[in-house]
Amino acid sequence: QVQLVESGGGLVQAGGSLRLSCAASGSIFSTAVMGWYRRNSEKQRELVAAITPGGTTNYADSVQGRFTISRDNAKNTVYLQMNSLKPEDTAVYYCNARRAQGSSYAWGQGTQVTVSS
Repeated sequence: QVQLVESGGGLVQAGGSLRLSCAASGSIFSTAVMGWYRRNSEKQRELVAAITPGGTTNYADSVQGRFTISRDNAKNTVYLQMNSLKPEDTAVYYCNARRAQGSSYAWGQGTQVTVSS
């Protein structure tokens, strides 16, 4: 059974930075596509960033150039470095692990990120 535990959320002023971490248990991490999603107050969920086992990344247009996703397969952990944060980045951020074909292994419990103006 795969479990994902996020950490690193919090309150930050606009222009600031935060780094989210997601630690995965289980043996699937090295072969899973890892992603960060967020859900805002209007309950819309969007993919923020994803990274393949080989390190290929993709980003939402809204965060391109400001956020960086990375993974450490030795630590079974994926990170999301968020710089130049904006109030519209305020959301609950969720970590996801999925198979290459698309079906999900697991979701994390979510971590709140709040950016004040």
